[in-house]
Amino acid sequence: MAEGEEDIFLRAKSRTFSGLTEDEERQWTGPFYFIQAADPQLGLMKAWREGDSEGGGDEWAEEVELTKQAVEAVNQLRPRPRFMVLCGDLVHAMPDTPYREAQERDLKAALKGTDPSIPLVFVSGNHDLGNAPTPSTVEQYCRAWGDDYFSFWVGGVLCLVLNSQLFYDSSACPELKEAQEIWLEAQLSKASSSSPTEPKPKHLLVFQHIPLYIKNPDEEDDYFNLQREVRQNLMDRFKRADLEQKALGDIYPQYCSSHQPPTGLPLSASAGGRSFHQLVWIQSTKTKHLLNADGMAAGCGCSG
Repeated sequence: MAEGEEDIFLRAKSRTFSGLTEDEERQWTGPFYFIQAADPQLGLMKAWREGDSEGGGDEWAEEVELTKQAVEAVNQLRPRPRFMVLCGDLVHAMPDTPYREAQERDLKAALKGTDPSIPLVFVSGNHDLGNAPTPSTVEQYCRAWGDDYFSFWVGGVLCLVLNSQLFYDSSACPELKEAQEIWLEAQLSKASSSSPTEPKPKHLLVFQHIPLYIKNPDEEDDYFNLQREVRQNLMDRFKRADLEQKALGDIYPQYCSSHQPPTGLPLSASAGGRSFHQLVWIQSTKTKHLLNADGMAAGCGCSG
């Protein structure tokens, strides 16, 4: 792939995102919207049908076609979305397993059709890094898709992309978890402070693969959520930074993850052959989530 073509997949560098930096986008410029998608997970659909969701993955033509349909639908939107974020599990093959490179190659080929005016933001998931990531698997991901955690600005809104696998199981890379924690604390501190020359961001949005919770903050630990102790710690920190200025339980609607959108519908192409994406409107005082099925469908396989 030519250098210029590869750049659209590697814009997240040095913990920021080229073209959507604080210097360029600090000022509130009025309402806008973006597309939140998840789990194109090339290779999942056949594996899921065969009951081998942890393995298999030797075919992914269906997911490629769905991704192309999503790209075409997004390109037809007017006005254009400010960006499209893919919240993890970009491919099904785990690191260092068969089909990984081919799945990544074919996903990039499908996404290349996205209009150049719509930046693509990538979030790492467990299939991208492994359930227990290592320095090697994180490095592999960063070579292919850019930084695993970073910040960017859009029209006065501060967005944080986090590596949720480091919250889930960092036993093989504790130093990477510590680095993200230090960085995150600095970002939240910036988000909650203001000055005459640098007002607080209009909103703070957080994107990651594993949600804090599926239905309520007190639910039991599960494969699809973060552990209670971890989620409570994050919710407390987010509340202090005004991630959501309502009650603590209302943090989640602004907490964009791939496993469960705020409407309660799973982002899954394997569920009855339907897949779901969100269109998120950012207004001065609130955000509004609109779920679109099929017509905005990419291969979102939510097996985790």
